[in-house]
Amino acid sequence: MKSAAIVLAPAPANRVDPVTGAVIQGALESIAIEMGHKLMRMSYSSIIRESEDFGAAITDAEGRQLCECKMSTPLQSGPIPGYVRNIVATMKARGAPIRPGDVIMHNDPYGGASHGPDVGFCVPVFLDETLIGFSVTTAHHLDIGALTPGSCGIVDAVDTYAEGLQFKAIKVYDQGRRIEEVWQILNDNIRAPHLVVGDMEAQVKAARIGAERYVELVRKHGLDTVTAAYEDLMDYSERLMRAAISALPDGDYTATTYIDGYLDSSDPSRRELPITATLQVRGDELTVDLTGTARQLDDKPINMPLVGTVDCAIWLTVRSILLDSAVYGHIPQNSGLTRPIRIVAPRGTMVNPIFPAPVIARFCPGNALADTVMKAIAQAVPTQVSAGIGNLRVIAFSGLNEGRHWVHMEILEGSYGGRHGADGMDAVDTLYANTRNNPIEDVESHLPIRVERYELRENAMAAGRWRGGIGTVREFRMLVDGGFSVEGDGHRFKPWGFDGGNEGHVSRLQLIGVDDTSTDLVSKVPYHRIKQGERLCSLGPCGGGYGDPLERSPGAVLDDVLDELITPEIAFAEYGVAVTNGSVDQLATEAERSRRK
Repeated sequence: MKSAAIVLAPAPANRVDPVTGAVIQGALESIAIEMGHKLMRMSYSSIIRESEDFGAAITDAEGRQLCECKMSTPLQSGPIPGYVRNIVATMKARGAPIRPGDVIMHNDPYGGASHGPDVGFCVPVFLDETLIGFSVTTAHHLDIGALTPGSCGIVDAVDTYAEGLQFKAIKVYDQGRRIEEVWQILNDNIRAPHLVVGDMEAQVKAARIGAERYVELVRKHGLDTVTAAYEDLMDYSERLMRAAISALPDGDYTATTYIDGYLDSSDPSRRELPITATLQVRGDELTVDLTGTARQLDDKPINMPLVGTVDCAIWLTVRSILLDSAVYGHIPQNSGLTRPIRIVAPRGTMVNPIFPAPVIARFCPGNALADTVMKAIAQAVPTQVSAGIGNLRVIAFSGLNEGRHWVHMEILEGSYGGRHGADGMDAVDTLYANTRNNPIEDVESHLPIRVERYELRENAMAAGRWRGGIGTVREFRMLVDGGFSVEGDGHRFKPWGFDGGNEGHVSRLQLIGVDDTSTDLVSKVPYHRIKQGERLCSLGPCGGGYGDPLERSPGAVLDDVLDELITPEIAFAEYGVAVTNGSVDQLATEAERSRRK
């Protein structure tokens, strides 16, 4: 049995002095943060401006990540090294040079991109005539020219060609000259180009700003010093991760969870699909073996690209649990963190599909994969995890206004399970998403949609010593005729409880007619027309409970009752806490809990 304490191995001699290294680290991170702020401020669509569904990072010439923007989502910044590596390889295979002034667009889901709507714009960084790195922005776009409006809710695509436009290392600027023909293709083939193409141009500008700032940094300190500093930083991050893995007991830790798949399908191979992860700890290295996961769906787009989705889901989960920033403080986010982690993903499965299997709806399965990894590692570090998470849902609303498309993407919150020492977080994006909600004021001021309800669910809390997080109720009324499509999960399987905590609550989706009749929908809905006055109501999932509910503080249970999250009857049934006239009946509570134990 290895020690549970994390002890760093002796560090080799630094290539630069620690003060200079810290200054360069801070400068690199400031560059990425500035890129993110500039992109947000210049963007047209709420998915970038409000939800912050974007990435910004600097890599070296090999594609190793040096820094990333803290406001961006792990699923946007995390794949950037894969974008760069594939761009470099593709350009080399074509015999196409990468030169100063170039800007390269890329969204190949089998070439590093997480899925087609996440378009990257890559600016090569030159010091005089020497390529020294890349400045990259990625962002989720509202439409990428798929078979139906929007870039989410595309749950029917038969292959990647049906998922929209594919750009495999395409120059949009060549030595500073704008290639108008490519931009014309974008304007002609994307719905709502006034939003989407405008966002793309903002990406280009933000990436150029990053390139300029990186050159300034290199000229100030010298290329050799900056290179030595980031090599030291990556080695430091690697040592931290290796030390954290070394503190785990050697062994294999396996977990399996299930996703809905297509619950309305008559084919059992399309529904209730397993995701399995085995974490093999050997010394200071970790192998994550995904053998046992369902085979790929050849004509349904919930497969997950290995590079860009699967790897990021695993890295993010392991890093967040083993090197929790609440405990370790700031840790340099770079490619050094991933060196000790190996991934085994059998080809032809959902976690390593074979081209051209569709992948555009990989979002919720990827989040379920992260949850499965957490369930497995919980066996080794039970006090460092949450119980099962409530997965997310994405709804794409769309319509026509005098021949002009409008498109809106709504990422609806999930919830975390209870944690050791803390309740689960309510109404929040989970694991690798990390986006913000769209403010109601922003939605209603730009779109023909009214948000009728936005509140926490009541009487849907997973009991535990630390209760599960609570999902939201968000209800949308259409003010014009339009359409919607839905990409979600979590209608069939409850989030897992941990250490005696109760399972969470599944999500629901309802279409409510103008006469108030209600129809329950499955978690994945292809494009569906909706009439003026009809409503779409999403009930978000609630995370699992952590620990024995009978050990929950009666005062905390009372707070939940007074906040109208649960009724006194539920407090007594699930926690053994008697609440009478707005206070805890201590004698009745002690008697009931003693009886149950």
